[in-house]
Amino acid sequence: MAVPLPLSAAPTGAEYLRAILCSPVYDVAQVTPLQQMNKLSERLKNIVLVKREDRQPVHSFKLRGAYAMIAGLNEQQKAGGVIAASAGNHAQGVALSATGLGIRSLIVMPLTTPDIKVDAVRNFGGEVLLYGAGFDDAKAKAIELAEREGYTFIPPFDHPAVIAGQGTIGMELIQQDAHLDRIFVPVGGGGLAAGVAVLIKQLMPEIKVIGVEPEDSSCLAAALNAGQPVELERVGMFADGVAVKRIGDETFRLCKEYLDDIITVDSDAICAAVKDLFEDVRAIAEPSGALALAGLKNMLSSII
Repeated sequence: MAVPLPLSAAPTGAEYLRAILCSPVYDVAQVTPLQQMNKLSERLKNIVLVKREDRQPVHSFKLRGAYAMIAGLNEQQKAGGVIAASAGNHAQGVALSATGLGIRSLIVMPLTTPDIKVDAVRNFGGEVLLYGAGFDDAKAKAIELAEREGYTFIPPFDHPAVIAGQGTIGMELIQQDAHLDRIFVPVGGGGLAAGVAVLIKQLMPEIKVIGVEPEDSSCLAAALNAGQPVELERVGMFADGVAVKRIGDETFRLCKEYLDDIITVDSDAICAAVKDLFEDVRAIAEPSGALALAGLKNMLSSII
């Protein structure tokens, strides 16, 4: 079992790089294929590759960040158990990671969470508490329980260990193809974008790393315009996996420094990308999983 390197509260780029290169995520995560989309590549006159994170045990990259943080807890924290708030992929990542490490996990999920997602968390060994009308209520409850009962709260994106775990995708990308021109990354809270960018721009700065947000949930674009994280009044729920009102503080710091660009796309573009993924590689993607491809197509359409 790999031992994660400890990180400071605001790590330097070099600290992040070391943490990513020595990450323990492969105790549970897989190196996923980088698959060419042949039909779309021909249509766009560019080679288009898709990173198949849907092949992970929880069908999402979220496993990486969750495991990286939980594996790095001290013995007292592990004995107290972990808690998270999520209605989706982060919940499953925390449950599977904690179970694999022999740690109790409690996931607070909104009352509206579909049974299939609740059952998935339980199947991975997590306990479930249904609470609140939405994510914000569930998160507040999880933080309250963490403070009162001694759990360690595992955030979905805004923590150095989580960011470093997600950054292992960037490492795999350049191992699988060292001739990439641009990497398009979906942005919700910014953990994946920050992790990929902080690695890529230090090792292969000639590769452009571009964040992609839905037009109606563009919390990173709003923060960059304001010069600091701001809270959106409302977010669209079509791509609910990235429907975040406020970018994280640490993810904003890294995205501001390392991302080359941020672009937004509308729901029609996301729908078209979902269709492309199924027709080309038979991947069944939720809207947030097709967001990066929608951004790639958007940028290429302005170039071609």
